[in-house]
Amino acid sequence: MGFIFENIRILDFIDILLVAFLLYQVYLLIRGTVALNIFYGVFILYLIGLLVRALNMQLLGSILGQFIGLGLIALLIVFQQEVRRFLLILGTRYFRNTQWLTFNNFFRFKSHGEPFWDFNLILDTCYELGAKKTGALIVLAQKSELRAFAETGQLIDGVLSKDLILSIFQRTTPLHDGAVILVKNKIKAAGCVLPITENQKLRGSLGMRHRAAVGMSEDSDSIVLVVSEESGFVSLAINGELIENHRKEYLMKKMKAVFKETEA
Repeated sequence: MGFIFENIRILDFIDILLVAFLLYQVYLLIRGTVALNIFYGVFILYLIGLLVRALNMQLLGSILGQFIGLGLIALLIVFQQEVRRFLLILGTRYFRNTQWLTFNNFFRFKSHGEPFWDFNLILDTCYELGAKKTGALIVLAQKSELRAFAETGQLIDGVLSKDLILSIFQRTTPLHDGAVILVKNKIKAAGCVLPITENQKLRGSLGMRHRAAVGMSEDSDSIVLVVSEESGFVSLAINGELIENHRKEYLMKKMKAVFKETEA
């Protein structure tokens, strides 16, 4: 059986491994969502196309050929959210530790002396809101300043303070139903609209705030704090995962790990 492998190169093995890795990453990205069923349908259609080609069925083959020819554009339209998430994960997860490989370092855009996040103030505010059973949604931006999401609400550009956040989420204020976006330890905007996750593995009892928190953490590199209006529990959404009902110290540790800040 040596003749089977005599024309196979090392690059062919690398090619197969890379394709397998990409398919696995795509599966991890869309599992638990409606997009997984669409992916199955596309895969079955591709297998049918291979069978039609093997049987030399010209009429059906030409129809499928025209359909598959437009398939890439159709897939980009159907899977636009998943493609966006895949590129975001590629740019954050795999280049997170390569701080030198950034536009800021190449072009010197980064300013020195940027303030550290006041996680203690943010969490204290969330737990105070939870004690009053007041729902809240707070987004902490990382590298992206989330301007597109901030523009869906009311721009504030104010100094971060507990009193201001508490006043925003009072039930009588017009901004309490939306999210507050924090950028560089400042309040960028309030009353913002966030994307809703399509993850079907989340508990059915979760409300729209929690689903918006997970959706925002899927569509951006931000982390999102959410306060339940029913239970008062504080949860944290990171990379599409929801960490529910943990103590303040645990959430503080998770947030500092994400932002790579050490305790002062």
